[in-house]
Amino acid sequence: MASHFQKLVEKQLITDAPSFLKNTTQYEVIMGSMAYGVSNDSSDMDVYGFAIPPKHEVFPHFRGEIPDFDPFEVKFKQYQKHHIVDQQAMGGRGRTYDITIYSIARYFRLLADNNPNIIDSLFVPRNCILHSTPIADMIREQRKLFLHKGCWAKFKGYAYGQIHKIRTKSPIGKRKEVVDEHGYDIKFAYHVVRLLGEVEQLMLEHDLELTRNAEQLKAIRRGEWSIEQLESYFTNKERELEKVYLNCGLPDKPDETAVRELLMKCLEQQYGSLEGVVVKQNQASVALSKIKKIIDDLE
Repeated sequence: MASHFQKLVEKQLITDAPSFLKNTTQYEVIMGSMAYGVSNDSSDMDVYGFAIPPKHEVFPHFRGEIPDFDPFEVKFKQYQKHHIVDQQAMGGRGRTYDITIYSIARYFRLLADNNPNIIDSLFVPRNCILHSTPIADMIREQRKLFLHKGCWAKFKGYAYGQIHKIRTKSPIGKRKEVVDEHGYDIKFAYHVVRLLGEVEQLMLEHDLELTRNAEQLKAIRRGEWSIEQLESYFTNKERELEKVYLNCGLPDKPDETAVRELLMKCLEQQYGSLEGVVVKQNQASVALSKIKKIIDDLE
């Protein structure tokens, strides 16, 4: 089945992307308000996904580059394009897309860092999955592998960012109309509450249902919360979640070895054997590396 990205390329709505993305996109999901269950007919479609680029894009030494002499870097990390208008979509009513496709290596790094947007992309409801290959299915099935206690700092940081925008950002265009009507930007407000609700699920249940608090979020988007109510909610919820964090059963850090093994398995399914391409560390060498790091940190 063709990816949504491929369909947009074939319609010539995307013309500036690396040519390999057309046939190497592995996973595409609807994000944003649709994934959180709060969208309406006018909502843009945010699409996130990942691709497995050609081998020389993931392993630069296949291009013959020499470290410390040549640039020796990964050339492709992500492709992003906003406001792609498909006039033929929705029976001719049209639809606007914002698309972000990551390299699988970059995608794994962001997952291991518990980046909120990327974690969300693996936990979207099944009806929000536009395209998923067997490799993507395998990653989604093991999505809990990426979770760790660092999610609290990441999600809280993003929530703080939204609060900061409410307090300091000067709105323009449609956002100014919203602020003039409600006294503050309700879009940023709903993201604050969403992020705190999501990280609470992750720390308590080690799982994530993105649409669980949809009715609460819809109320905020309708302007039913005052700025004072939002500020109070944020303060009290942060205090509550600090206690949850202390008793959280998630691991302190991501299992980098397990994450790396999953990434290697995905790459091998795409490329075939990687023998001679990447040196696989055995458990003994991994343990020795950890001991060395501990000793180095003590010195």
